[in-house]
Amino acid sequence: MTAFIDITEAEMVFNTRKGRFHALRDINLKIDQGEFITLIGHSGCGKSTLLNLIAGLLTPTGGGLICDGREIAAPGPDRAVVFQNHSLLPWLSCTENVLLAVESVFGGKEPRKKLEERARAALDLVGMSHALTKRPHEISGGMKQRVGIARALAMEPKVLLMDEPFGALDALTRAHLQDELLKIVARTKSTVVMVTHDVDEAVLLSDRIVMMTNGPAATIGEVLKVDLARPRNRVELAEDPDYVHARKAVIDFLYTRHKHAEAA
Repeated sequence: MTAFIDITEAEMVFNTRKGRFHALRDINLKIDQGEFITLIGHSGCGKSTLLNLIAGLLTPTGGGLICDGREIAAPGPDRAVVFQNHSLLPWLSCTENVLLAVESVFGGKEPRKKLEERARAALDLVGMSHALTKRPHEISGGMKQRVGIARALAMEPKVLLMDEPFGALDALTRAHLQDELLKIVARTKSTVVMVTHDVDEAVLLSDRIVMMTNGPAATIGEVLKVDLARPRNRVELAEDPDYVHARKAVIDFLYTRHKHAEAA
């Protein structure tokens, strides 16, 4: 069976003022359609760089990346990105912010009424139908992030790429949005690649956890399959032996076998 996303011998070298910086080397990863993959590792291990390669925001200096049978050579509507900063335009309402993304993909193909329906449906999917006309300064940080996710989902992407989307939120809001994301992914059957520093988040959400070695010249150190049935309930999982085992395996990799250079 052909992988939906196929990364082969990908390498990334940046030319900086201080010379060449070798960020990633020998990245080989196959992702099936509908899988939820998290990338985890210490700061500077190239997680976001790898995500940007999949997004087409960066071009690898070696190797190649394929998505749905096509080479990834540039950004495209088949791969939507949700960043840690929601990046909403402050002068537009929630609906208008989402509508921008809808128009970029479906504009010219569908009537205005249909485009607006798509925007409202995406906001409803993330539980924001009560705030259609509100502007970003009128809603909380967690709500802004919901709108950012709605904007990405409204494009009907084949792949949802998320770069620490909950990293700036308080613990309770973060937990709530994690639970909501589980429900959204179950409904949309999305293929997701997500960057996180949070071990519990990785285990709760993922089908597989891709653990990165320390940079420079970081690579994939280990891939852990998370054998937990879906749907998942965080309270029930707290004492689940498979959950505890997966969590311990990630912690062991990060803090025993691949300690951060500053902590070594």
